[in-house]
Amino acid sequence: MGEREGALEGVEPVSDRWAGRRVFVTGATGMIGSWLVKDLLARGAHVVALVFDADPQSELDRSGDLRRVAVVNGALEDFRTLERAVTQHEVDTVLHLGAQALVGVAHRSPLATLETNIRGTYNLLEACRLHQDLVRGIVVASSDKAYGEQRELPYTEAMGLAGTHPYEVSKSCADLIARAYHATYGLPVAIARCGNVYGAGDLNWSRIVPGTIRSLLRGERPVIRSDGGYVRDYFYVKDAARAYLRLAEALDDPRVPGAAFNFGTESPTTVLELVHVIQKLMDCTHLVPDIRASAQGEIRTQYLSTEKARGVLGWAPDFDLHTGLRETIAWYREFLSASGGGR
Repeated sequence: MGEREGALEGVEPVSDRWAGRRVFVTGATGMIGSWLVKDLLARGAHVVALVFDADPQSELDRSGDLRRVAVVNGALEDFRTLERAVTQHEVDTVLHLGAQALVGVAHRSPLATLETNIRGTYNLLEACRLHQDLVRGIVVASSDKAYGEQRELPYTEAMGLAGTHPYEVSKSCADLIARAYHATYGLPVAIARCGNVYGAGDLNWSRIVPGTIRSLLRGERPVIRSDGGYVRDYFYVKDAARAYLRLAEALDDPRVPGAAFNFGTESPTTVLELVHVIQKLMDCTHLVPDIRASAQGEIRTQYLSTEKARGVLGWAPDFDLHTGLRETIAWYREFLSASGGGR
C-alpha cells in the first residue's frame, strides 16, 4: 500500500472544514506537531502554537511554518499561560500533543515526565472547561503505551488502561483525565492512541528510526538498545497528523466525544525487522546491528487494532512501512548533509 492515489505529496487537498478555524496546538515544535501545523496551514486554519524551548532545527522552524503561526511561549505546567492562549487568541479547537515523549527520559526523570504529561493535560482541559463558550473541540494525544502490558493482542479500545512504568502511567492518567472531563463536564474531547510514530523531523536520536538512519549515513553499525525482538506498530508521521485532524473533524458525531481511538498500520514489526528494512532501503546490509539488550521499562510486544477508527471515522492510513521509510530516509539525507552530520 503506497500513498493514496490523488493525494498531494506532504498534505491532502485543502478542506473547507478547517478554513478560518482558530486552532491551538501544543507540542507544535515536535515531530508530529510540525507536520500537523503544516496540514492545518494548508487547510486555511489560523494556528496558535505553544512553544516551550525554541529549536532552530525543529521542522516547524526549518520549514518556515513557525513564522506563519501565532506563538505563545510557555509550559504546559503553567495554567495561566494556557488559559491566556485560549482566551486571547479566541481558540475554537485544541489539539493537545505536548508531552515528554521519550520512554528512556521518563525512566531516568519520572517527576518531570509526570508533571508535563499529567499536570499539563489537566491544566489545558481546565482552561477549556472554563471557556467552553469558545472551545468547540479538543483532541488529546494519548498513546498505545497507555494500555500498559496486555495479555491479548492486538490492543483494542475496550481494554483497560494499565500503565506500569512512568511514561506508560503518565499516558494512562492523561487519557483518564480527558475522559473524566467529558463525562463530568460535557467537554467535547476525544482521545487518540497512536502506535510508534516515526518520520521526518524526529531529532531524538535515541529512537530507533532516526538513530539507525544517522548511523548508516555515517557508515556506522546501527545500535539496538533492546534485544531486537520487541514488537511495535510503526506509524508514519503524516498519517498520524491526518488521524488527529480526522478525529477533530468527527467530534460532531455523538459516538466520538469522550471516546478513544487507536491509530496505526496493523502491521506488527520487530525492532530487528525494522532495522533490516532500513538497511535494505539504504543499501547498507553489510553493517551488522549492534544489539545491546539494555532497554529498561519498555513493553515487549504491543500493537493496535484500528477497526474502530476505520468503522466510526472512515479512517485508514495512506502509507505502508516501506513508503514512509523512503520519505523519511530522504529527509534525513538532506537534513544531515545540511547540518554537517547532525547533533
